Amino acid sequence: MARGVNKAILIGNLGKDPEVRYTQGGTAVCNFSLATTERQKKGDEWVDHTEWHNIVVFGKTAENCQQYLKKGSTAYIEGRIQNRKWQDKEGKDRYTTEIVAQSIQFLGGRPSGGGGGGSSSADAGGGSYGGGGEDFPSGGGGGFDPNDDIPF
Repeated sequence: MARGVNKAILIGNLGKDPEVRYTQGGTAVCNFSLATTERQKKGDEWVDHTEWHNIVVFGKTAENCQQYLKKGSTAYIEGRIQNRKWQDKEGKDRYTTEIVAQSIQFLGGRPSGGGGGGSSSADAGGGSYGGGGEDFPSGGGGGFDPNDDIPF
């Protein structure tokens, strides 16, 4: 029996181009922000409320995100919520909440109009990491193999 559930499902638009860096072990780590917008009625008016989510992707899927996603792209993300503690330059503890993507679907094709159209999907590796200049563990659950090609 499961001890709990930690699942996030989001559909939104990227707020900036994905950024990829590599761990000392060579694992790609991609970060980007995703905006989700809800429409709420306040009095006689409809008001948009936007939430920003920090997304982290590992492995080959991280590289695919950099290649196929751009600012404004629409993406469907499934993952888990992770709270992470790190230290700033002054040594103060800082905290961040992020979604560690386990599955991503690129919706609506490439925004640059580079052909392709439709949607593509990929399973992402689910390693957790500790921020700062630390190395990120490769691998993660779900049979993730960073050497697998994504079929699109």
